[in-house]
Amino acid sequence: MKKSYIFISVFFSGMTALAVELSASRLIGNVYGSSNLVWASVIGLILIYLTVGYWLGGKLADRHPTPKYFYRVLMWGSLFVGLVPMVSRPVLRITANAFDQLQVPILAGAFVTILLLFVIPVTLIGMTSPFALKLLLKDTQSTGKVSGLVSAVSTLGSFLGTFLPVLVLIPLIGTYRTFLFFSSLLMLIAMIGYMLFTDVKSWLKYAWMPIILILLWIFGTRGADKATQNLIYETESSYNYIQVIQQGSYTLLRLNEGQGIQSIYHPTQLFYNGPWSQVLVAPYFNQAPHPTESIKNIALVGLAAGTSARQATAVYPDVQIDGFEIDPKVVDVGVEYFDMKQANLTVHLEDGRWGLAHSDKTYDIISVDAYRPPYIPWHMTTVEFFEIVYNHLSNEGVMVINIGRSPLDRTLVNDLGTTINQVFPTVFVMDLPESFNSILFASKQPGSWDNFLENYNTLSELEVHPLLKEVMAVTIVHQKEKPSATRIYSDDRTPIEWVTNKIVVDFILAGETERIQ
Repeated sequence: MKKSYIFISVFFSGMTALAVELSASRLIGNVYGSSNLVWASVIGLILIYLTVGYWLGGKLADRHPTPKYFYRVLMWGSLFVGLVPMVSRPVLRITANAFDQLQVPILAGAFVTILLLFVIPVTLIGMTSPFALKLLLKDTQSTGKVSGLVSAVSTLGSFLGTFLPVLVLIPLIGTYRTFLFFSSLLMLIAMIGYMLFTDVKSWLKYAWMPIILILLWIFGTRGADKATQNLIYETESSYNYIQVIQQGSYTLLRLNEGQGIQSIYHPTQLFYNGPWSQVLVAPYFNQAPHPTESIKNIALVGLAAGTSARQATAVYPDVQIDGFEIDPKVVDVGVEYFDMKQANLTVHLEDGRWGLAHSDKTYDIISVDAYRPPYIPWHMTTVEFFEIVYNHLSNEGVMVINIGRSPLDRTLVNDLGTTINQVFPTVFVMDLPESFNSILFASKQPGSWDNFLENYNTLSELEVHPLLKEVMAVTIVHQKEKPSATRIYSDDRTPIEWVTNKIVVDFILAGETERIQ
């Protein structure tokens, strides 16, 4: 019975270790985003802390090879897991403000401080496996069997700890309470083990530990994750930390670190000078005159809260729109706060590439704006993906994609332009004013800027929605030369993270304030 309980303890400590790692990435990602730089920092340092824990656990087990010390370590480790989010909250609030103002020294210092908060809990949890192995080994003949079983049990716990926080707990109860959940669960396991191997009276001197966790459950997790001005709603999903902000009559959607505006809504206005409107003008690179009545079907890969869908419905009243959005909570926010209730909009809750590939429809416009800041998902930047897009366009269909850049670095624009040009005959680019965004258009039929200008002149004489004319004028004024030929991205090799990381670093070091949308 007691031997089996040690294995149970190893299982739950392994589960907590991975849960802390994944929850840490979400805790930090709320401010710093989900770039692979953040992930690498979190994963790398967590592994270092676990390594230190393995070493210290082995040393402590040799000096004090008793269950009493084993469960004392677990109790302390579980307590510090619960304290991490509360201690980090004021630092995160300072960081969020610094991020909005791009104060690099504060950002760097806060990032290091937050990561250092995990030293104690992760190191203590890392001590579990070598300590358990010391307690379970009775003779050298069973060393291989017992050590293998300890590793297997810990890994099974880690497997559960990988999925439980991301798929269930964070969307259900939030990041802070997810830390408390695993902290409390491990505390319970440690308390039972301590009393099982010693006695209740001896445990009473540690009874204050679970009391602290209970108080944290009751009083310690209230309030917004960020001190964001005009915040009217926030939530967490399996994919994003979501904020809805009210600025005057405008409602904004921000995800994760909040350095981009994913959707915008105004009850009476439709022009927002952002990438959403560029979807409307994509067909007019085709030969003029290109009537608005010919636009029947649009696919939005990256629906977000439906800004482009609302604009397209106003400009093309008879159009049918398929919106592909992987995050159901973002869709809920769109309905609740962004009036995403168009009867002509069909929402597909699935990955955009998979959904488009399995669609039996063709579209006059396909928009690709599926940023998970700061990255375009790599599988939506390859020749193979653009072949899927091409095959799902109507005969005169056009693709439009939103691409980030910096003032001096157009590498991503050039790379994607080169890649897309392997599939589409013609590619066109405009720079969105007052932003770090370029909009790339790719037409299935050979098109031209001359066609676009001729279509603009023709539509100027017709009764079409003024938003269409306004966006076409902006597109003409800010047109750019064809992207330079560089490298081709494929499903096998796509260095988009490297390219994007460089853009982000340049963006921060330059101290600019424009946002990538």
